[in-house]
Amino acid sequence: MPELTFLIARDFGRYYLRVAEQIQRLVDPLTDEQFWRRPFAHGNSAGHLLLHLTGNLNYYIGAEIARTGYVRDRPREFNDPGHARKAQVIKNFQEAIALVVSTLEKQSASAWPSAYTALGMEDAGDRFTMFLRCAAHLSHHAGQIIYLCKELELTASTAG
Repeated sequence: MPELTFLIARDFGRYYLRVAEQIQRLVDPLTDEQFWRRPFAHGNSAGHLLLHLTGNLNYYIGAEIARTGYVRDRPREFNDPGHARKAQVIKNFQEAIALVVSTLEKQSASAWPSAYTALGMEDAGDRFTMFLRCAAHLSHHAGQIIYLCKELELTASTAG
């Protein structure tokens, strides 16, 4: 079982890092203004999605598994009018990814099936499922960020 524990932690960690690198490559070319722009009336900005992903990981893995004490303000993730600098939002996101990887590395064979429940994830059941759901959530929003960045690039090229 220790081998399986190592493989789960290593491969989940690799996945989180790979998606984080993909998101980093997508948002790097954006200006601060583009980072916060909502190109669609019904959608979010890349900046708000990164705030949301950071809050999600810091709460579900940080606060609930690593016991960091993080307190989440989910509505603010989508409506924060302050628009922090892009570099700071990315730094916070990268720190959340590092926390996830560090927490993964600390899981023992007996930790994966440990009971897990949290506000909004009452049915998660165990830690393995929570890490899996957070990875799927990260991937889902990475797809949205791809779409947003393509639209912002198209808009910029037709405006110039």
